[in-house]
Amino acid sequence: MDGDGRTRVTPHFGAVCKALKIPEPVAEHRFHPSRKWRFDYAWPDAKVALEVEGGAWTRGRHTRGAGFVKDLEKYSEATASGWRVLRVTPDQLLTPDTFDLIRRTLALDTL
Repeated sequence: MDGDGRTRVTPHFGAVCKALKIPEPVAEHRFHPSRKWRFDYAWPDAKVALEVEGGAWTRGRHTRGAGFVKDLEKYSEATASGWRVLRVTPDQLLTPDTFDLIRRTLALDTL
């Protein structure tokens, strides 16, 4: 996370997506009209988001009480608005499994 509480995006993630023929995502996409919620990465036209959940093993913000509850609210509002939210850890972000998951969720040809 950076100083304002947002996850730092991986600068080359979009380039890797592009190289794999996955549309480049929008980083730090604000999806709610009145809340300051952002997705780490999003494909707004498809209403697909990817959240990178840090701190799973270090009691980070996403796994402690208040942060966990705030994330539930964010994800529930996103789902109610028609978004599909994928969640990965930082270690999973650049793996073949994550890119396959993105492809399937965006309904891209996986062959």
